[in-house]
Amino acid sequence: MPIILSLSSWRRLLGTTIFALLLSCVTASVRADTARIDTIPITFPDSVQQGSMVIGRVPPGSQVTTAGRKLRVTGYGTVVFGVGRDASGAERVDVVTPDGRERQVSVAITPRDWPIERIDGVPPKTVSPPPEIAQRIQREQAAVSAQRTRNDDRVGFAQTFVWPVEGRISGRFGNQRVYNGTPGSAHSGMDIAAAEGTPVKAPASGVITFADDLYLTGGTVLLDHGYGISSNFLHLSRIDVEVGDSVEQGDVIGAVGATGRATGPHLHWGMNWFDTRIDPLLVLDRAK
Repeated sequence: MPIILSLSSWRRLLGTTIFALLLSCVTASVRADTARIDTIPITFPDSVQQGSMVIGRVPPGSQVTTAGRKLRVTGYGTVVFGVGRDASGAERVDVVTPDGRERQVSVAITPRDWPIERIDGVPPKTVSPPPEIAQRIQREQAAVSAQRTRNDDRVGFAQTFVWPVEGRISGRFGNQRVYNGTPGSAHSGMDIAAAEGTPVKAPASGVITFADDLYLTGGTVLLDHGYGISSNFLHLSRIDVEVGDSVEQGDVIGAVGATGRATGPHLHWGMNWFDTRIDPLLVLDRAK
């Protein structure tokens, strides 16, 4: 059975001078650790554009909240969140460091122009679907949205993202869409024109959380990059992954197609922070 000595017993055993020296060393070590935490700056960009993925730095172990959501903090102090297409003003970030200090950070949001894109030749049933098809679309989109609630502890989001396919940008994030003359919702991602069958590669590492053929978006794959950040790839002609697969950056996950609501072969690449849509092109621009 181990013998546990009190502080006074240790003092008698070691002698007052030696005990004081040991105690001062322990105290100095604690103070040094605290000092190191204090010197880690809280860093966020001063301003971002609408549709941005925002990455900041805080002392590890901090508590961070924004938009009513508590953010995960990596072991090295990185946090991430998204700013939506219609966000305005400034995004407030509240930080409480491990030593109890409170700090508020304001990230200004720069507005963007959103031109109108007119898309003709779309299958009419995908623009104004009959009731039974509309119900199917609603169910399928709800299944996809459910996967965007994940808050997994993986850090693919912090990688330098790469293009999933090379090609011309044929549709930009956020632009207002008009399909066959009928106004639709704003474009939720970036369209990249490419030949049918072109391999689609993971722009960053993650895990596959959804893979199926859907009425509106055709061959659809969701890739979770961690901390609420995910990518979706639509209109695929072929799906090469299954739910639960872990993929590394550059792994092939499918092939370009024209399935679902599409007028020709292209890849729709969308990104989200939970249910907030963000612009993949801005994520790519972070590498410049």
